[in-house]
Amino acid sequence: MTTEGTTLTRKARPGNRTHLGATVVDGGVNFAVSSTVAEGVTVCLFDDQGHETQIELDDYDAGVWNGVIPDIGPGQAYGYRVQGPWDPGNGLRCNPRKVLLDPYARAVRGSVAYGKALAGHDVDDPSRPSELDSAPFVPRSLVVDHAGYDWEGDTQLRRRSVDSVLYEVHVKGFTARHPDIPPEIRGSYAGLAHEAATGYLRDLGVTAVELLPVHEYVPEGFLITRGLTNYWGYNSIGFFAPHQGYSAAVRGGHATGGQVNEFKDMVKALHRAGIEVILDVVYNHTAEGNENGPTLSFRGLDNAMYYRLVEDDASQYYDTTGTGNSLNASNPATLRLIMDSLRYWVSEMHVDGFRFDLAATLGREGDDRFDRYSAFFETIAQDPVLGQAKRIAEPWDVGQGDSYD
Repeated sequence: MTTEGTTLTRKARPGNRTHLGATVVDGGVNFAVSSTVAEGVTVCLFDDQGHETQIELDDYDAGVWNGVIPDIGPGQAYGYRVQGPWDPGNGLRCNPRKVLLDPYARAVRGSVAYGKALAGHDVDDPSRPSELDSAPFVPRSLVVDHAGYDWEGDTQLRRRSVDSVLYEVHVKGFTARHPDIPPEIRGSYAGLAHEAATGYLRDLGVTAVELLPVHEYVPEGFLITRGLTNYWGYNSIGFFAPHQGYSAAVRGGHATGGQVNEFKDMVKALHRAGIEVILDVVYNHTAEGNENGPTLSFRGLDNAMYYRLVEDDASQYYDTTGTGNSLNASNPATLRLIMDSLRYWVSEMHVDGFRFDLAATLGREGDDRFDRYSAFFETIAQDPVLGQAKRIAEPWDVGQGDSYD
């Protein structure tokens, strides 16, 4: 499909389906995205003026649409449009009028502007797909290349749990008013990397900071309409992307993914101070909410793959999180997304561990009861990378009136 102000070309050549996301390769970028229900997937490239170039991914293999687009590289802004069935009663919510974030995007640029165009459905008739184009109102994914970053020998500290002293930290709040942190980097990853911050933590005897959510998130629409925002960050939309709002580089005009290196610099500085980095991660739900929420990514790609739906009415979302939806961790593709994200933060970003928000939701399978031996818990325990990371579970969720064994 094309919309006003767009150009449609067909330059993608067959790519690599095993490397999900946008991967810089010789001569271009390999794009790969999972969807088992799509009938076609288009990569949308955006320039600085917002002009959109649409390129179809013609190669489909084992549930993944992929292709290499030549002559682009790091910093390229992009999104996806998905052609496919619209049948909410059966859990199908594809709508090519919606530009979707890449679930594997390493960085995100821009914000959400709430309005009717964000809904995948017609707000006046939810049985019908929306005809409004969402491109002007949603953020973009960014191509990121990790090659060239100098870790200077940094690695995880691997301190024993019994010897650990954890300190919960909100990146913005902890640094926003510190008098010894330069004003231009307060409220940011760079601010937390400053000696004034690391020295204070070290002098307290802290051995690890547990950072409140730093994955890319968006405020809920009902907060925006009240003139409020989501301060805490428990509304993730990008499981691989450091939240851009905590980046001094982004505030300073570095719009091509500067938050990634800034986050790495922060981890490196904390490690130098002898302080581990543990992330509070929210894999139990996403920012898309319930059936009335915005279509920003997962819902438009493959709704029933990413989310748990009510068994006798797939237009509704099974919700044990109190947020409107629950991620479907029992689906192999969704489980892979979570595991790939966790390994990415350890391998590429050097974090030391995780605290799992509402971890009970990740252990629900089959009859919907919590299972300590669910696919998620078994997979993470066996993983050679994650097996060495610190892991902390919040041992509850909203539930369905059941008990935990």
